[in-house]
Amino acid sequence: MNRLLFVLLFIASAGMVQAQDLKTPAMSPTCKMTQDFSTSTIELTYSRPAMRGRKIFGELVPYGKVWRTGANGATKIKFAEDVKIGGKDVKAGEYALYTIPGTWEWEVILNKGTGNWGAYGYDTTGDVARFKVKSEKMQMPMQSFTMDFSNITMNSCDLFLGWEKTMVMIPIVTNNSARIMAAIDKAINKPNIPYFQAAQYYFESGTDLEKANMYCDKALEQNPKAYYMWFLKARIEAKLGHKDEAIAAATKSMEAAKGSAAEDEYMHNNLKLIDDLNAPDKDTAAKPKKSGSKSAKASN
Repeated sequence: MNRLLFVLLFIASAGMVQAQDLKTPAMSPTCKMTQDFSTSTIELTYSRPAMRGRKIFGELVPYGKVWRTGANGATKIKFAEDVKIGGKDVKAGEYALYTIPGTWEWEVILNKGTGNWGAYGYDTTGDVARFKVKSEKMQMPMQSFTMDFSNITMNSCDLFLGWEKTMVMIPIVTNNSARIMAAIDKAINKPNIPYFQAAQYYFESGTDLEKANMYCDKALEQNPKAYYMWFLKARIEAKLGHKDEAIAAATKSMEAAKGSAAEDEYMHNNLKLIDDLNAPDKDTAAKPKKSGSKSAKASN
């Protein structure tokens, strides 16, 4: 009897070991992503359920109730710097992201309960931000719940949420201008002066074109054969309305790029810039000729 019991226990334990070793595809696979943003990052961790023939919003995910915004554990978003999300100020840190879906409007919630299993354990006292965003309909259905970052600029981006035929966009903004300019001013006084990076920031952000031009000139003094710096110089001059200077800089960019791996790219970009500068002014071209001129009167 003892021997039979031992055999049965051995078989059961062997089956448990085999079950533990078995790896099958996750029904709602976890997605972890890090997006470079501003001068830091945003990290996002969530699980991605699929439609699998089910009706999602209004049935599987009820309207008007707190949703984990995914599957399994709480969806987590981590900001490495202070941001304004949905118009609400949020300090750097990690938060659980919950939503309350509606037919045409969703409520978005950032909460301190990052250890919660989905919406279980959700407590409003842990809310750090609440705001509403409009939802939109997509033409094509999205089978897996998807979150991603889009429309990324130097100080803003949108967090996209989409599933079935519904999507929402959550705006994220950071006030980094003063911080970056202070860092540039500090770096300019060091031995290894980042003139090009400073010029690029001032140009791309539209903060100060004159300062961008000055720093670009200093960068070119250090590296006069840098075709990419000459192209930046051409764009700055064009933005300042200096047509001749812009064309001259674009020409130097093409000359410096000859023989490099980027020759074709910079030939194309600089020629496009020159063509745009030489194109007739659209407003002027669209204006009709004035009637009543001497030649017109003489023909009457």
